[in-house]
Amino acid sequence: MIGHRLALGLGLGTLLAIGAASTALDIKSRHDAAWVDSSLNVLQKASDLRLLLREVEASSRGFGLTGAEQFNTEFNDVRAQIPTALSDLQRSAADSPSARNLFAETAALIDRRIDLAAELIRLRAASDRSGLDALGSRAEGPAIMARITANLDRFVAEQRQLLAQRTATSKATGSLLLAIDLCGLAVLLLIAGYLIRRTYQDDRTLRASLLRSEAEAVSLAEKAEEQHRDLMAAHEKLRHSAEILQSTFNSMAEGVLVIDSADTVVFSNPAVERLLGYRPGRKLSEVRARLRVYESDGVTKIAGHYLPTPRALRGEAFDRRELIVHLQERDESLRLMVSGRPLRDAAGAITGAAMVYHDITMAHETERLLYQAQKLDAIGKLTGGVAHDFNNMLTIITGTIETLAEEVQDRPAAAATAALIGQAADRCTELIRHLLAFARKQPLHPRDSDVNSTILAIAKLLRPTLGEQIEINSILDEEELIAHIDSAQLANSLVNMAINARDAMPNGGKLLLESRRVVLDAAYAAANAGVEPGAYVMVAVSDTGTGMSTEVRDRAFEPFFTTKEAGKGSGLGLSMVYGFVKQSGGHIKIYSEEGKGTTIRLYIPAPKGQPAAPTAPDPPPPRGTETIFIVEDDPLVQDFVVAQLQSLGYRTITASTGVEALAKIEAGQTFDLLFTDVIMPGGVNGKELAEETLRQRPGMKVLYTSGYTDNAMIEHGGLDQDALLLTKPYRKSELAQMVRLALLSGAEAGPPAAVGGALAG
Repeated sequence: MIGHRLALGLGLGTLLAIGAASTALDIKSRHDAAWVDSSLNVLQKASDLRLLLREVEASSRGFGLTGAEQFNTEFNDVRAQIPTALSDLQRSAADSPSARNLFAETAALIDRRIDLAAELIRLRAASDRSGLDALGSRAEGPAIMARITANLDRFVAEQRQLLAQRTATSKATGSLLLAIDLCGLAVLLLIAGYLIRRTYQDDRTLRASLLRSEAEAVSLAEKAEEQHRDLMAAHEKLRHSAEILQSTFNSMAEGVLVIDSADTVVFSNPAVERLLGYRPGRKLSEVRARLRVYESDGVTKIAGHYLPTPRALRGEAFDRRELIVHLQERDESLRLMVSGRPLRDAAGAITGAAMVYHDITMAHETERLLYQAQKLDAIGKLTGGVAHDFNNMLTIITGTIETLAEEVQDRPAAAATAALIGQAADRCTELIRHLLAFARKQPLHPRDSDVNSTILAIAKLLRPTLGEQIEINSILDEEELIAHIDSAQLANSLVNMAINARDAMPNGGKLLLESRRVVLDAAYAAANAGVEPGAYVMVAVSDTGTGMSTEVRDRAFEPFFTTKEAGKGSGLGLSMVYGFVKQSGGHIKIYSEEGKGTTIRLYIPAPKGQPAAPTAPDPPPPRGTETIFIVEDDPLVQDFVVAQLQSLGYRTITASTGVEALAKIEAGQTFDLLFTDVIMPGGVNGKELAEETLRQRPGMKVLYTSGYTDNAMIEHGGLDQDALLLTKPYRKSELAQMVRLALLSGAEAGPPAAVGGALAG
């Protein structure tokens, strides 16, 4: 009996001790979860401050480059938010002495960086070129921004390390709490078993004692159940904190990748999976085999041991390493900014690495287009100045040679020499006229002119000029197209473009002249420097020639740039057209693919007061819920189409090449409409993709798109007359109408009228 009581007393004492320990650990678990939430909040506020600083820097640079007032407005709006964001972050990290010292330095740097940005805007608004040059030569802004970024990176790294420690502590506390509860339950079961065994051996008194012990056991079970409920509540809070962290990573535009020391992916967010194809559990060696990585010049290939992940696993830390990644499966190149850090355990050994990938492809392309426009403008100013001075000298030469020719009329040899000099001067005069056209300084005589009449007159002139091997067609707007323009210079521009087209078709081909009213909206103007939104008359010249590479297309308007052999071209034809259109307040666009021909579009401003289209308000764009398969090789265009269709309620899937699209179709991907570009790299164009899709899935509906005009694609691109084609550029309303038309009527629908819009072709 004494042994029985002793055993029972020991068991109860053990359970009470376990209960006390469990309660203490439960309180600690709640405290740990609260610390995890606090660390997450601090990281989010640091990210918000970093974003505001980038917006301040970007808006000031944008104003400095363009002088657009919208950048100044954006700068003032963001500038007003920074003090509040910095104060919130300082208060959130007030418990860290190192953070307080760091923010004291950083706050002063931020004030200085904002002052420099404001100074840049003030100088640009005042057109103070010398002040801008002095400010740029000091390079103080980038240096301060680098120090701010380094301070924020150091603070974020400390907070992330603290977050990892707090998360690990919270998990350990939860695990220990669960183990203690299980031990209490085990002790309880041992006591019950012991009492049951003694029941068969003791008398009635012992049974009564056993009943009392069972009553106590029930009380302990109830307490254990209550503790279990508390533990589950703590686990739910921890799970909620983990969900917040996961949601934060999943919503980031930057790709986040965490690998272990064995080079295996242990964490990746959707952004890095979309960019590079990383997935948890995959070896990086498998992914790298499908990638080609180059330095920022796009030419120098990076050796395997210098790639970002191997460097981080060796213990190197780096920030904003710019590189270019070519994805062979999608035949696509991305420009990325990569930062990396090694991960270490308590002993300092490297256990993995954390990487952040920022896609700057679109930003770099926008910067390239802006630089190209600025370069042409600078060349134009230089050319205009040289041509002006040269004209003054030619005036003296031509006037003097006329006098000399009169004086040597009785001397045949001298007269011939004087005539030769006069001919050379005339050629110089013609060259200067071309240069002045590019520099937008030629004398123009604009008047309200019928564009269609000018095109028809030039078409008649071109037939004997280009030869019988060139087939010339004209598709003009049925309505009268009036533009306030120098019709003689328009005719000269058409002749120049036609001659270039002829040279691109040495074995013959087709030339198509088109005209149409279009509207270029604010979205198109934002994507094309120097374009004003509004009504235009579009004149297009298309050929079936050899086409242009990207490098040639970017330089096509530069004076004296030519791909022809020496002596066969001055390189001034397209530069004259460019200068004439710009001087007339218009816009010019080239769409060309090697081996697929070229389309050059001139956008001539419509006379003020003359509408480009009926003024009836546009109806709301039609919506839908179907799945659209978008096949587009230009990432900027693809992102635009995805955003617009999703805003209309559609679901979207994408591919960058015909080969990638066919792979998804053969894998069983379901969709309701194939929306494909006609001209694509990779060996499978849009027409071939559509034909193979219809072979595998009869009745599938197809909508084509192209930067070439609809008439050019039917004439030269091999599309059927009844194919649905949406020509670039187009607006959201036109995209919505054409997608709805394709879904409702399929291949039986005829081609729509093409109009201008929101997307660069």
